[in-house]
Amino acid sequence: MGAQIRVYRQKIVSTTSMRKIFKAMELIATSRIGKARARVSSSLPYANAITRAVSAVASQSEIDHPLTTEPEQIRRAAVLILTSDRGLAGSYSATVLKQAESLIELLREEGKEVKTYLIGRKAQAYFDFRSRPYEQVWTGGTDAPEFETAREVGQVLLEQFGTDFEDGGVDEIHVVYTRFRSMVTQEPTVIRLLPLEVVEEEATSESEILPLYEYEPEPERVLDALLPRYIESRIFAALLQAAASELAARQRAMKSAGDNATELIKKYTRLRNTARQAEITQELSEIVAGADALSAS
Repeated sequence: MGAQIRVYRQKIVSTTSMRKIFKAMELIATSRIGKARARVSSSLPYANAITRAVSAVASQSEIDHPLTTEPEQIRRAAVLILTSDRGLAGSYSATVLKQAESLIELLREEGKEVKTYLIGRKAQAYFDFRSRPYEQVWTGGTDAPEFETAREVGQVLLEQFGTDFEDGGVDEIHVVYTRFRSMVTQEPTVIRLLPLEVVEEEATSESEILPLYEYEPEPERVLDALLPRYIESRIFAALLQAAASELAARQRAMKSAGDNATELIKKYTRLRNTARQAEITQELSEIVAGADALSAS
């Protein structure tokens, strides 16, 4: 009986230590989510401004630009998958990877080859465990992304898009990430980055009229300068959305884990007390039985 009490005592101590870790991680995620949401909001004005500029150039000029023209045949696609570097965020990374798997399966059913690019150690571990190839991976700082990462990713993808199919290039680029809606709602999202589909992060008024531009130099050179920056801003916006989603998911997961740890501590405490009471009852019974035996003799 004493051994059973020691087991429950050890479980209470270990669960209490884990609850402290869960609480600390919940507080860290809670303190950082505000900054992450602010970064998402502050990135929107630039992203929307460059989106309007690209939209105006693409819609008001009848030009044949490789980044805005749908190819006659799409034979190979690139898929950029955004996950987290760390765990303890519930099903955040698993949901993104599930969405990416659905996209990859759909592309292959359409007869397209798929080249994958990964952001986050969780995606890397997922592909490594299954011995599946990927072209390149970026890790570190998924919960606090830097623009340099978005610039590097954008340059790699643009280089692949500008390479001929025979030389290993791709005909279209997709991005799979988690869009931050609110603290309780984050949804996996797929966007086609190239060929260009101009989509603003925040819907503008239907009555808004795109500004008229006079191009100097010609529109083709304007697009050459604008589109790389547009791609970088879209990737960076996706990274910021994913970071806010990751922190929100971790905050919820850690709160749930802390609540479960509290319930476990209560359960183990009751079981320990029950075992202790049973041990005391058994000892009293042995004492009474011994006294009766002595008096009978």
